Amino acid sequence: MTTSADDQQELEKEIEQTREQLGQTVEALAAKVDVKTRAQQELGQLTARLKGKATEATRRLRLQDRANQAKQQVGQAGQQIRKRPVPAAATAGVIGALVLFFTVIRRWMRHDK
Repeated sequence: MTTSADDQQELEKEIEQTREQLGQTVEALAAKVDVKTRAQQELGQLTARLKGKATEATRRLRLQDRANQAKQQVGQAGQQIRKRPVPAAATAGVIGALVLFFTVIRRWMRHDK
């Protein structure tokens, strides 16, 4: 009789496992058949990718604008220097003299120590 009881328990376990596997298979098939949910998931992924690309494009445009502004400022500075070469040269000379002066003083102070 123990063999019969053991066989019955084993059979019940197999039936339970089969039910679980069948349930999982049905869930998987239902997920594949659920076109609306799959479309929404794909739409979400696509939206995320497009937002990322839009953010990158916006960042690049801002960098381009900054570069264009810098070019304009350099061009304007060049025009000002061409209009007034003497003050520009004088300013450059004063800056050069100051750099030389401070360099000499710094070396002199290091020598003193």
